[in-house]
Amino acid sequence: MSEEQLTLTFPDGTQKTFPASATGYDVASAISAGLARNALSVTVNGAIQDLDLPIPGSGSITINTWESEDGQQTFWHSSAHLLAEAVQELYPDAKFGIGPPIENGFYYDIDFGNHSIGQDDLAGIEAKMIELARKKSVFTKKTVSSEEALSHYEKIGNEYKVDLIRDLKDQQITFYEQGNFTDLCRGPHIRDTSVIKAVKLTKIAGAYWRGDVNSKQLTRIYGISFPKQKLLDEYLVQMEEALKRDHKKLGKELGIYMMDAMIGPGLPVWLPNGTVLRRTLEAFLREEQTRRGYQEVITPHIANLELYKTSGHYPYYKDSQYNPMDVDGDEYMLKPMNCPHHHRIYSNELRSYRDLPVRLAEFGTVYRYEQSGELNGMSRVRGFTQDDAHIYCTHDQLKDEIKNVVELTQFVFNTFGMPVDIRLSFRDDNNDKYGGDQAYWDRAQQEIREAADEMGLTYTIVEGEASFYGPKIDFIIRDAIGRKWQLGTVQVDYVMPERFELTYVGSDNQKHRPVIIHRAPFGSMERFVSILIEHFAGNFPLWLSPVQMKVLSVSDEFNAYAEACAKTLKEHGIRVETDSRSEKIGAKIRDAETGKIPYMLIVGSREEKEESVSVRRHKKGDIGTFPLSDFVQKVVNEVKNRALPPD
Repeated sequence: MSEEQLTLTFPDGTQKTFPASATGYDVASAISAGLARNALSVTVNGAIQDLDLPIPGSGSITINTWESEDGQQTFWHSSAHLLAEAVQELYPDAKFGIGPPIENGFYYDIDFGNHSIGQDDLAGIEAKMIELARKKSVFTKKTVSSEEALSHYEKIGNEYKVDLIRDLKDQQITFYEQGNFTDLCRGPHIRDTSVIKAVKLTKIAGAYWRGDVNSKQLTRIYGISFPKQKLLDEYLVQMEEALKRDHKKLGKELGIYMMDAMIGPGLPVWLPNGTVLRRTLEAFLREEQTRRGYQEVITPHIANLELYKTSGHYPYYKDSQYNPMDVDGDEYMLKPMNCPHHHRIYSNELRSYRDLPVRLAEFGTVYRYEQSGELNGMSRVRGFTQDDAHIYCTHDQLKDEIKNVVELTQFVFNTFGMPVDIRLSFRDDNNDKYGGDQAYWDRAQQEIREAADEMGLTYTIVEGEASFYGPKIDFIIRDAIGRKWQLGTVQVDYVMPERFELTYVGSDNQKHRPVIIHRAPFGSMERFVSILIEHFAGNFPLWLSPVQMKVLSVSDEFNAYAEACAKTLKEHGIRVETDSRSEKIGAKIRDAETGKIPYMLIVGSREEKEESVSVRRHKKGDIGTFPLSDFVQKVVNEVKNRALPPD
């Protein structure tokens, strides 16, 4: 290949040759004018960059449009800058901290000085953003020296940017300009502001500068933006539906969990209904794990600090862990993860290659310190239980074990009717955060990719999202209203066997290192339940519902028959309650509907005489009268098959 050309490989595997000076926009234009018009950025060899920058060299390339995650991140990053420009116009004394894109939208941390900004002020900022967007201001990247950067921000009195620049040291410093706004930023950005057609600033929160509670609290403005008004309208409808499904509201109404100030923020308490729900989920996964050869273990809630130093979790994750405590002169810490405990269990006895794979599973409770502003019901907590498992296998067994774990994870999410997107999270070779030998990483990433290909999985590869000890497969599920949640993970680990000196005796009678697979389909029970509540809007499938049905007597005269029906159902493992209150049957039905009880069995004179039940299905109404024995068999089968609720 000529030095004046570069070869680019597209996602479908095709290759094209371009001049060495070609930009991302040039590449998009060469494919079609429509693609160039819709392109927001390009991803080259895993790194997102501006459309107008030259492609740095041959390799893989993706043209990012609104439909791609990288395209949306570029769009929202640019929208954060537009927000800052609008604030600068309206509040000239404002000072800006950081303004990154997030999973859904963006935010900017701002010091408004003497101004007090509230929710009512957001509409005016939105209007200014749209006004500025229509000016079609170009995003221009400029490389500056650290001296120039410091001088610029010292001159305008922005101590926050000065603080950031001083931490950059020898790194390249870049500014981005659009309109009358200049920001310290690595990028990337869209070509100009005109593609931002619709904006909604969603909320205001407080945020300490750099997360330090001893620093000044800034105003964090959250927002989201779209290239079409129609997309914003659809999003607002989705958000309205999300409010109805909010797990914090439904979790309280359905008696799933509680938070208590005397116990502590971020430490949820499972109430009786929630405990039934959780134990049902555990039993579901436990049954499947047992069938697949897992052995269950239980480990303590605290351990000697040396355990986490050996694993590397301390001090690597020090800021998100509780402070060590003194116990008899040694330092102990609340367990932040289960992995090191399982590694010690593995090393408790001599292992032969004939013993492998060893699959250890635990519903293990861990504790991590989350800042109070980040806590959110059960989806972001400080104490939570992971459905953790670690598989210790030989190198030859690795690919099959990966496939088995992927199949298990797919089985779990299919049971709940949740479509799954798969992401292979690999290391970024330009980052030094990763442990272990590069050769192990290369091998692990190759084996993950080969396993995914052999299973026919559709996936994307994202560099830089691996954990510090290994690459992983991430499962991103979509709930009933289209929101995405990153849940289960499968991680291949060559690092921990070295750190803990794990071995097995091979067929050659020599000691060898096993490979570890880390696996957690649910992730955490708390977060998974919060997602389930919102996915089903509290209308759980029969097998999962804490109370599966209520028997409602039409009058006190038929309470005895109602109790007899309930007794029969309980004998078949159904979770049933009776409503024998001296209330009209209409009131009993309304209460059961409000409680989202899947089935209501109404009994009166005819039902008692015929040994039958009149059945109502939640949200569906009357579905007929059944002999009690027939109905029992029907619901037993529905529970056994883990059927999803009717639409």
